[in-house]
Amino acid sequence: MHNPDVTAVFELPDEAATQAVGEKLAPALKPGMVVFLEGDLGVGKTTLSRALIQALGHAGPVKSPTYSLVEVYVISSLYLYHFDFYRFESPEEFLDAGFDEYFNDAALCLVEWPERAQGCLPPADLRLRLYHAGVGRVLEAVADSPEGQACLDALIPAMGAANS
Repeated sequence: MHNPDVTAVFELPDEAATQAVGEKLAPALKPGMVVFLEGDLGVGKTTLSRALIQALGHAGPVKSPTYSLVEVYVISSLYLYHFDFYRFESPEEFLDAGFDEYFNDAALCLVEWPERAQGCLPPADLRLRLYHAGVGRVLEAVADSPEGQACLDALIPAMGAANS
């Protein structure tokens, strides 16, 4: 049984399906948006992020920001910040690092482990929750703003998701 606030559910039987979500979601994302990527270790948050960043036009490698906390990508005129707060001991580390300055109308922010900076982060436009499901994954997508809903409105027909 899925949560009632879930806008769409995507079955992801393999890594290629996870990559397809990133590729199909990328064109709908706009500067000023915040996307949370939630889920346990190894569910595909970085895989989805990598596919999304490459689909936006980044040609080089896409590293996990687990140790650096943030990786910065400038793609045409878009500033994309990929955060990973797994190593945070407390949410205040977000403010101490000055990361609040990265969240602005000109930037697209992807945030892995947003719960580790809870109370300090701006609200998400889109929350992507990944879960293990047998050998595959399930992605529950939640739109928390009109911009997030517009992304899902573009993604749902492209992926054949089941609306909740």
